[in-house]
Amino acid sequence: MPSLTKVNRSAATLSKNRTEDSISPFSGMCVTCVDGCVGMCEIGKSAYRGHEVIYPQPFGIITTASEKDYPVDYSHFTILGTAVGAHGIEADSDKAIFPNVKLDTEIGPFKFKLPIMIPGLGSTNVALNNWEGLAIGTALAGTGLTIGENVVGMDVEAEIINGKVVKAPELDRRVKMFQKWQRNGSGVIVLQANVEDTRLGVQEYGLRELGVQAVELKWGQGAKDIGGEVKIKNLAKAQLLKKRGYVVLPDPLDENVVKAFEAGAFKEFERHSRVGMVTEEGFMERVQELRDAGAKSIFLKTGAYRPADLARAIKFASKAKIDLLTVDGAGGGTGMSPWRMMNEWGVPAVELHSLLYEYADKLAKKGEYVPALALAGGFTFEDQMYKGLALGAPYVKLIGMARGPLAAAMVGKTIGKKIDESMIPVYVERFGDSIEEIFVTAADVKHELGADTFKELPTGALGLYTYFERLAQGLRQLMTGNRKFTLAHVERDDIAALTRECADISGITYITDVDKEEVEKILAS
Repeated sequence: MPSLTKVNRSAATLSKNRTEDSISPFSGMCVTCVDGCVGMCEIGKSAYRGHEVIYPQPFGIITTASEKDYPVDYSHFTILGTAVGAHGIEADSDKAIFPNVKLDTEIGPFKFKLPIMIPGLGSTNVALNNWEGLAIGTALAGTGLTIGENVVGMDVEAEIINGKVVKAPELDRRVKMFQKWQRNGSGVIVLQANVEDTRLGVQEYGLRELGVQAVELKWGQGAKDIGGEVKIKNLAKAQLLKKRGYVVLPDPLDENVVKAFEAGAFKEFERHSRVGMVTEEGFMERVQELRDAGAKSIFLKTGAYRPADLARAIKFASKAKIDLLTVDGAGGGTGMSPWRMMNEWGVPAVELHSLLYEYADKLAKKGEYVPALALAGGFTFEDQMYKGLALGAPYVKLIGMARGPLAAAMVGKTIGKKIDESMIPVYVERFGDSIEEIFVTAADVKHELGADTFKELPTGALGLYTYFERLAQGLRQLMTGNRKFTLAHVERDDIAALTRECADISGITYITDVDKEEVEKILAS
């Protein structure tokens, strides 16, 4: 079996082998490592840039995800279909058409038009630079968006008095942008917090000052099992963050470090968050504090930790009766996760989500409360969404995705700039040279918003909205093929496993074992 990981060479670390066709499969090194090579591979680059090569590059304008080929993934399921009947609608060929599939759902008091949640996008530059598209596009689509960790702590304009935030311009901007474009109360903006955010009182500030209704506790993510990292190119900002209590490396307050930075020995500081220390007592206390502070809904996001931590997450969520638990499988990443960690740490998505279903089902069968569940970990298209919803049915209500929506927002933004510059790429120009011609949803959105409001709509938001429109239509078509016309009717037997290993891991029936009893009855009739 070939190596599942590309070692020592990756576009993410801007490294490659000298002998690209002759590579050791277990070390990733060139079979012949030659004295005199300037070091194009990851080892070579590490010889002169050291810890900088831990992280994907170029930082700030990319999202990243593992290139590991996991033994089992969502492609190892197939979506089944049937020629019989209909669920959630009358079995009438004139009524059971895919535009009539309903994709709305509810999480606590919040209504979602589509079963999509964008998980925490925090203080990274790529989130900052694309927030317009993300917030407005999500609001228009009526789905969920989470403001991730460290947004306040990273804001140089934020005012912190006696260790608590009293002014947070960037957080204000992010929340209000969603609220301004939200329609008919659909969707929700969620405020997440890590250790530093909790110490600063960020969620209390959001509830008190900004009208935030939903908050999220964070244990981790699928890309890494340590706190968030970003890079800082500005010395004064690095020093400010150090004074605010962040772990900043190297120490920007050290005179020797300052001299080295000013001399050009290195170009960036690293800001790191602390890891949380989860206890049941501490979790319950924090949930109660947030409820007392006015939170209508409390969510929990956890990452690809070991199974015992997953069990803790769903059990604590059950006991506290929170509204949503998001579980993020290994391999994803929207910020600056360490590259090797992204590839080699954590429980992969199918395995993790299968365990989540197992644990949720055990609680439900004992009569215990099970919160709504959201799955995350590399979902990008409607087929994967359907498989995730089916794998976790009836407990999974949402699919979390971040890299796909970010990509759509970034492309929409870029196309808008190219239109303004009259430099539309040929690949895009064949559709037209205006927003109305290029974006297929533009006419409908313009009609709904009105011409004047439409002029204010950033193309990044239109890109995200259009991407979501594609996902919605694709999902409706797949559900219609299975004769399922509401999300509540999606079941685990809507999918089948294509390998025995996938069947063993997930508990989903192997493809040739599907419908065996019914088949025998049909053939014997």
